[in-house]
Amino acid sequence: MSPARSAPKAAAAFALPLDTEPMEAASADALPEGEGWQFEPKWDGFRCLAYRSGGEVDLRGKSGKPLGRYFPEIVEALAAIRPEPFVIDGELTITTGGALSFDALQMRLHPAASRVRKLAAETPARLVVFDALHTPKAGPLMDEPLSKRRAALEAFVRAAKADALRLSSYTRDRDVAQDWLAQAGGAIDGVVAKRVEAPYAPGERAMVKVKRLRTADCVVGGFRYAASGEWVGSLLLGLYDAQGALNHVGFVSGIPDRDKPGLTKKLLALRGGPGFTGRAPGGPSRWSTERSAQWEPLKPELVVEVRFDQVTGDRFRHGAGLVRWRPDKAPRQCRMEQLAAARAAPLLPELV
Repeated sequence: MSPARSAPKAAAAFALPLDTEPMEAASADALPEGEGWQFEPKWDGFRCLAYRSGGEVDLRGKSGKPLGRYFPEIVEALAAIRPEPFVIDGELTITTGGALSFDALQMRLHPAASRVRKLAAETPARLVVFDALHTPKAGPLMDEPLSKRRAALEAFVRAAKADALRLSSYTRDRDVAQDWLAQAGGAIDGVVAKRVEAPYAPGERAMVKVKRLRTADCVVGGFRYAASGEWVGSLLLGLYDAQGALNHVGFVSGIPDRDKPGLTKKLLALRGGPGFTGRAPGGPSRWSTERSAQWEPLKPELVVEVRFDQVTGDRFRHGAGLVRWRPDKAPRQCRMEQLAAARAAPLLPELV
């Protein structure tokens, strides 16, 4: 692989400002019904606006931070595309073992350029594209309806013939989209719905996203106090592995205020247990108070059912949601196998 292009100069004449925000989505419990909707897979990757102009390439994440130094193979591939300028919207993804790997993406965020180049050679990324803000042939597209932007994107990808680009699929059939949602897992983490005749709305929640949520029964291996330091703030969740060790897999917060006093009393009665005998909780955030920075290990007696969306490695990627307590279930029945299906869901090849 030849060296990636350097970050763009301040004077580079990009078709759009580099601080252009990607269009966002509002969460919903179900896919919208009725006419005029286009449905697309919600890919499990890093959102990225990719710019190419005047010999320069820039990749920008959802936060606006540059991503080019972490994905040199994408920068190189886009630098080779003629003609230009163009601005396309998509998701950076890495496939390992036939499935998309969020872990592999996170490994790219490394300070050492040599390490990044090594990973780029071993597990090259792809940019799965689903929208176009500007193409050489169609020109500016943000004010155009999605139907026209999609046609311009398809023409652009066909002409580019870049292996690093993948064109995301779409459907206007809600039943098909519902089938995609049922398969959501390691490849996609939901479905996005967009209005066919709507323009691109930077920074606005002009789309609808629906995620597939799963449940798991977990042991409460510990807890942390809330910022106030008086009542419980979050429950620390664990699952048993094949060796019988209790591993920390995530947390539940958002406990109703009315429940906190009674729950805190219940948890304090279980203090003094071993807590997590395998992987233990990491450090707290920098916003924690002195008391909330500590976690209290508990006897492994309480089981709670939680709702989660994605799994990264062997833990919930985001905070889980409390569904109900499970006094009917033995803690030893709460095993890591519950996460296997979500973690190892296969890639859906027909969607790219």
